[in-house]
Parts: sequence; structure tokens; C-alpha cells
Amino acid sequence: MKKEGISVVVIDPGHGGKDLGASFGNAVEKNIVLDIALKLGTTIKDNYPDVKVVYTRTSDVFIPLYKRAEIANKNEADLFISIHVNAVNAQSVQGTETFVLGLHRNDDNLEVAKKENAVILLEDDYNSTYEGFDPNLPESYIMFETMQEEYQGQSVMLASGIQNEFRNYAKRLDRSVKMAGFLVLRETTMPSVLIETGFISHNGERQYLTSEAGRTRLAYSIFRAFRDYKSAIEQRSSFQLITENQAKSSDEFPLTNNNPPSGLPLAQPQGATTQQTNEIFYSVQIMALTRKLETTAANFKGEKNIFSMQGNNLNRYFSGKYKSLEEAELELSRIRAKYPSAFVVAFKNNKLISVKKLSEH
Repeated sequence: MKKEGISVVVIDPGHGGKDLGASFGNAVEKNIVLDIALKLGTTIKDNYPDVKVVYTRTSDVFIPLYKRAEIANKNEADLFISIHVNAVNAQSVQGTETFVLGLHRNDDNLEVAKKENAVILLEDDYNSTYEGFDPNLPESYIMFETMQEEYQGQSVMLASGIQNEFRNYAKRLDRSVKMAGFLVLRETTMPSVLIETGFISHNGERQYLTSEAGRTRLAYSIFRAFRDYKSAIEQRSSFQLITENQAKSSDEFPLTNNNPPSGLPLAQPQGATTQQTNEIFYSVQIMALTRKLETTAANFKGEKNIFSMQGNNLNRYFSGKYKSLEEAELELSRIRAKYPSAFVVAFKNNKLISVKKLSEH
């Protein structure tokens, strides 16, 4: 059974050894990303001594892609973070981007995946190891179209946080969260992201990436996103989403006038005099995304009983409203075939409240 919370993180510095990765002059990807990765891991351990940090490499050695995923799976990691830098022929291109596993939506994403996957050509017997996958053939990537989405929501959640921190804290150009077919992410059994921390082919970004201050700021940006992700996931896992005693002065999950959950009355402004109905109902949260989706059956694998709640950086999607916990748990057992990461939540007066707290009354 998968443990709750974030207790093991695998950090993967891309490339290494005979695989230089991207290079431009004296700037070499394998060296830059190793330093960022070690800085990130040290910061996590300093702030969260109970979190086990595992690196796929801590020195200049070559690690096959399948071994990197194997390290994460054997350590039962709760998170896999792969760190890279980019390079293209057009030296004007710059910015950071964070990828999650899936089928590329455009040729640029495919090209990034091709470059990162090409490392398998340096491996012995790569053809049988990767079942005939050719990183240079677009048709090889069709297999990513049917990849399971079990961890996609959490991966996107972390990826979005990383891009927010790169933009707001490190002041990097934001090239957004993207999707592509990376072999290193394909075999991991946990939320996973692949981060491109900048383009060494761009003069300004190369100077930033090769500076101690730049790499430190990038590492701390990733840490800040990890910190927020860990907090959000562990609140969810312990059913401490937002209780009446924990609610912040600006509600983290407001029912806004622009996007109220269907069928629910709007929340009242603070200080407004309202009659408390103490209405309690249960639901099943199926996903949390940074992007907003219309709650139509077409967007939710045929499910018709979906409503949403808009937060500061996340849109949460729920299935059904039930008077009893037992009914919600029946819904959970049904819908987990489509959404394996789903879990039961409770609402009181249209606010999320701890299921655990309700059960104690």
C-alpha cells in the first residue's frame, strides 16, 4: 500500500559521464545540472530532516535512463525530479519549462523529448532494453498517447509550482508547463517532472546557469515549489484540507462569484450576516489542475456529476454530493477505476472540512 505524505524524493541530474548533454563553449549540461541537483537536495534535507533524498548520481558518471527510474521505484519514492538544461540553434530562444509525461502537443516539445531520449543510443543493447524504441522516429512516440494518467494531476501541480517560482522568484522567462514523451519518466511509479532550467545557447542564460548565484537561485526556486507541493499533498493525505479552525483570512478555496460549484449557493463575503445551516455533504475529489476545465462529461471520462472549486493556483474537481460518508465511499470505489488518486472530502456550509474531524463528532 502506498504510504501517505512525502517522505522520499529522488533527484535526477540529467546525463553524466560519457553523456555530456547539451554543451556550448565551456558550458556543459551534465555539470550544471549536477550542481543544481545537489543544492536542491541539500536544501530539502536542511529544511526537512525526515525526508529521504536519493540522487540518481552524485558525481560525473553515466547512468542509463532505465536505471534512473529503477532507482526511484526501488526506493519507493514519492516524487521524481529530473533536472536538465536546454540548447537550440536559434540563440535568441530562452526561458524555463517543466515537462510531465504524455504525448507531445507540438513539434517543439517532440524535439526536446528526442534530445533527452537520445542518450539511450549510448547504452549497450538499447534496442532490446527499450523494446525497439527509436528516439529519432516520431512514430515511436505514439505509445505515450495511452499512458496512464494516475499521477498526471500531481505532476502538473508540482510542475506549475516550479514554473511559478522560476517566474516570480528567479525572474526567469516562463515557457510554461508542457507534455512530452520522456523515457526517463515513463517507468516511474510516482508523480514525476522533467525540468529544463534554461538555454545555454542563449548568452544571458548561459551566464546565469554557469554562475554560482544563478544555480543557487534555480535550486531554491525548485525547493520552494517542492515545499508548497509537500504541504498541499500532506494536507490532502491527512484529510486536513481546510478546517474551520485552520481557515485563513483569505479563504484558500473560495467559492467565487465567477465560478461557483454547480448547485451550491455562493459563499458570502467576510463579515456578512448569514444564517448558518450547518449543511454537511460528502464528495470525491478526482483531480486538481492549474488549468480550468468545463465540467462536461467529455472532459471527465464520461462522468456527468462533476463540480469544481477554484483556488488561488488550483482548480479542484469533485464527483457527486452525498449525505453520508458511506455513499461517498461507494462512489470512491467506483470512480477509482477511472481516477486512481481520487479520495473522499467533506463540505460544511460550502467549505471543505476535515473528514477526520467530522468523524470524531
